[in-house]
Amino acid sequence: MGKLYLIPNLLGETAIGGVIPEDVVHIIKNIKVFATENVKNTRRYLKKIEKSINIDELTFLDLNEHSDIKDIETYVPYLADQDVGIISEAGCPGIADPGAELVALAHKHNYQVIPLVGPSSILLALIASGANGQNFSFNGYLPVTRPERIKALKVFEKQSAVENRTQLFIETPYRNLQLFEDIISALSPTTRLTIACDITTENEYIKTMSIKDWKHVKPDINKRPAIFVLYARSF
Repeated sequence: MGKLYLIPNLLGETAIGGVIPEDVVHIIKNIKVFATENVKNTRRYLKKIEKSINIDELTFLDLNEHSDIKDIETYVPYLADQDVGIISEAGCPGIADPGAELVALAHKHNYQVIPLVGPSSILLALIASGANGQNFSFNGYLPVTRPERIKALKVFEKQSAVENRTQLFIETPYRNLQLFEDIISALSPTTRLTIACDITTENEYIKTMSIKDWKHVKPDINKRPAIFVLYARSF
């Protein structure tokens, strides 16, 4: 009987040894079936893990936002006699990606699920923010339209203030600056904002300031993968 491994991916152009433990590398090299959010990205990642891996001998199963649950159910039989790995496009699978569907099915059919150690941009941004790590929410993407986005931001800010809750969210990289402008224009001057970009790479940028101080700064975050952290408590 196989096991379902949750395999961490890189967050950017980072050396494997800097963020992926040797034990995890060893496990990856012995898996032949991968359920993946982005096959091209996964092929490139596996070659970076070990150049000798023969990509043509591997099986890749699509597991992305367009995957139907009926298609995902057809992946479960692979676990009957071999290990299967889930690989997200970046970071750890099951967080802000569709990997959870296959994980739930593995539990339903009594297959062992094993999470492997690796980088998570969400958790790394949280622990580097200085905000409350005892009570927090990851809210995914905010609404696309500006009025709805501002409404959501104000709701998150109020929850943060009332419940002492840290709020984390992400945005499509080319809309980062639009989101930033909405944050500094709509929220309280004393609310704290952390912006964390390109975590674990040479271009890593992590900064926490109050909204009133961010108004004097224009961060270089256009088209860069970023995590936004709100905390409605002053310094």
